[in-house]
Amino acid sequence: MRPDLARIRRRLRTACTQAGVPADDRGRLVLAVTLLAEPALTAGETVDVATAASDRRLAVTVRLDHAVSQGSRNALPLLPERGDGRTLTWHLTGGGPAAPAEPDDDRATREEMLALVARADTLAHEQRNLKHELAETNSGVLAMYVELEQRDEQLRRAHAAIFRELEDALRPRPPAVPGVELAVHYSPTDQDSPTGGDLYDWFVLPDGQVHVTLVDAVGHGVTSTRHALTVTHAIRTLALEGHPFRDLIARTSHTLAAIEPGLMATVLLARVDPVTGRTRFANGGHPEPVLVTAAEPARLLPAPVPGRGVGFPDPGSRELVDVVLAEGDTVLLYTDGLVESRKDIDEGQARLLALAERLGARRAAGLPRELVTRMHDVVLHADDTVVLALRRTLLP
Repeated sequence: MRPDLARIRRRLRTACTQAGVPADDRGRLVLAVTLLAEPALTAGETVDVATAASDRRLAVTVRLDHAVSQGSRNALPLLPERGDGRTLTWHLTGGGPAAPAEPDDDRATREEMLALVARADTLAHEQRNLKHELAETNSGVLAMYVELEQRDEQLRRAHAAIFRELEDALRPRPPAVPGVELAVHYSPTDQDSPTGGDLYDWFVLPDGQVHVTLVDAVGHGVTSTRHALTVTHAIRTLALEGHPFRDLIARTSHTLAAIEPGLMATVLLARVDPVTGRTRFANGGHPEPVLVTAAEPARLLPAPVPGRGVGFPDPGSRELVDVVLAEGDTVLLYTDGLVESRKDIDEGQARLLALAERLGARRAAGLPRELVTRMHDVVLHADDTVVLALRRTLLP
């Protein structure tokens, strides 16, 4: 992220938290200003941001070198007040408890995304309740019910548009690490709602190792998205705090038990040393990863003593799988949507092994998408699908 854009985002978050603006409104504001400022800064233009707080209200003004059309303003996740297009102003309601702003952009973004997803979940629940009440009334309100259906469709499309803007935050880009090539492909069940319970996270630890988390939360829709995001965020926090790799799934489950008592998710963790190629896996009820090498047929890496996921009894991975990747070796991590499209997971895994062996020499960047395309040639059971590829490469 550009330093000047990072400063703008940090300034907005500081003003919002000091004024007590709720996290969901803060997230919509930060996203709206980012969508305006990023292309302007890239083009070498000036972006000026001013904030003023008074009487439980926060005013934010952005001045640009060029005018923003009304259509572009209407597409922002938080609409500014009418103006000349060069100067855009938002007024937000504050008054909540003031708090210091989260200095880490990724963590602050995740906090805002959780708040936005929770808000969307509440709106969807209220909408369903209202539809149910209207459906039980007499035929005299039929016209109102039809109008409500139309508005519900508009709301669904608006949510889908916002969710697409959130995908970069929910599904981070792979870090650039010498010695390891990373790639991903995500295939949603419903293209109009590109969120679900299948999420991943990857980042570089202070010692240079690459940590990968793959989560499949039980359930559907925004609730499962919130649960999966909660799990990935908890694991990232615990990993960066230095907790032992083998304990991360169990500790996450125990930590979240009081916060999200209904949360259940399978989890697969990988820890890669780019220098030595040593790769460890911890499995919490997740499909086994696939190892592709030039020396032997593609094979499933055995699960440890069957681990259990977050929210399940006796969670965690009692033993770890430990392999050393040679140059060119590839590991595939995936959610069950990849191998259950024909309703037979054994047949799906057999097809996956055959395809992985045949396609394993292809560039890692396109391998996940190619696997999903070929595995989903016949879909009898649709489910969200994530495929991650980790390939050991030659160090410079």
